[in-house]
Amino acid sequence: MESKREIFQTMMKRFGLLNKNSCMVGGLEITLVQSHILYEIDKRPSPSMQEVAETLGIDISTFSRQIQTLAKMNLVQKTPSSSDKRIFLLTLTTEGKFVAGAVNESMEQHLDEIFSHLSPFEQETVLHSMRVLNEAMAKSVVCCKPILK
Repeated sequence: MESKREIFQTMMKRFGLLNKNSCMVGGLEITLVQSHILYEIDKRPSPSMQEVAETLGIDISTFSRQIQTLAKMNLVQKTPSSSDKRIFLLTLTTEGKFVAGAVNESMEQHLDEIFSHLSPFEQETVLHSMRVLNEAMAKSVVCCKPILK
């Protein structure tokens, strides 16, 4: 019988989560971490750097370097808050919105293709099980605990 670790390891390999690059969009190589950052910025209006870093469970210094890279790629804009100049707010540029949308569409197509090999009942069972696992991970003392919204 496969161990829990073996099942997760196989799933991560098959899903491509161990690959360095998530995808290519318009000639830009977007890493998995960068795609997660773009997704989280796109989900909310002008979030702070701290808010997105905490949501993703990334320490602020590592996150700040990622934001610098995304700003150099002209995907993210960092603006000081009008109420507190120590806080920086993040927005996607027009190009950033395009890239975030392209990555999201690619992921949706990838997941749709994977789920197409399951019956509707199996699809719902898998999604339900993933929700239950996410809730258990949020309660665990050994898992990263990003903010759930």
